[in-house]
This record gives sequence, C-alpha cells and structure tokens, in this order.
Amino acid sequence: MEKIKQNTEPFDTKRSIRNASGKVISIKRSTLSSDGKEYSWSNKMERVGVIRSGIPYDSIEVISRRLNNPVKSMLAIVGIPQTTYNKKKSEHLLLDSRDSELVILINELIDYGLEVFNNEEEKFQRWLKKPNLSIGGSTPENMLDTVTGINEVKFSLNRLEYGNLA
Repeated sequence: MEKIKQNTEPFDTKRSIRNASGKVISIKRSTLSSDGKEYSWSNKMERVGVIRSGIPYDSIEVISRRLNNPVKSMLAIVGIPQTTYNKKKSEHLLLDSRDSELVILINELIDYGLEVFNNEEEKFQRWLKKPNLSIGGSTPENMLDTVTGINEVKFSLNRLEYGNLA
C-alpha cells in the first residue's frame, strides 16, 4: 500500500493565536418586546431559559405585526383558538413552553430574513408568501407551524444568502 503524502502544514497553535488576535467577535443578541417587557437572549441556553419562563400571549400580536399578517393567521400557526387567546391575553398570562419556543424561533427567523434581504421588509414578506422549490414548493409562511419547518425556512434563507439555490 502506498503512503499518501500530505502537503499541509501541521497545526501551529502560536500562528493560530496570532491570526485570531485583533479579530472582534460580536455576539448577536435577539430580543422580543411584548406586554411592556423586553425578553432577550444571546445564546441557546439563555433562549431555553426564556422559553421555560414563558412569554406573554401579547407576543403573538407582536410577531403577526412583524410578519404583516393578521393575528388570526398567527394563532393558526401556533394552534391557539381566538377565544383562548383573547382571554389569556387580557389576563396577561404567559404562553406555555412549546408555544413560546415557536414564537421565539419565528422572531429569530424574521430577524435573519431581514438581514438576508438587507432590511427590506416588503421584499422579505413577499418572499415568505411565494412558493419555494427548496422547501418542496410550499410557501415559507406555511412552514412556520413546526420547529422543523422553521429550520427548513432558515436553511432556505441561508442558501439564498450565500447564492446556493440548489
């Protein structure tokens, strides 16, 4: 058996540190303002904490405004009846962890989508409503009712951002 000759240099820790010095790492902080309170997180563990604590029912309205959709369509995505929403919102109650997670992930998706579309909300909202081949011909908006669907939309945005439309 013939040995394969490597043309790469061995890992040099000092060189790696020199290359990394001076580079600034910015930590992206996600926020959601609802019911007069701001919820924020910068990593997955903080996000888990916010999800477990719950976010107000009013956050559904905040997300529906960001998506430029009626609250009714957002309630369909989350799976909450209108009467339940009205009652719990007026009592200033919190969403359970499953619904909080969906709302938070949709909020992060909107932030990422706006970043990909250079903060052009109208273009991003149009994109959400158009059938997309990379997600099986469905509209991105129709995929927001599950965590897996949200991830697929995020992957589609990532492909769009980097020009990999396949």
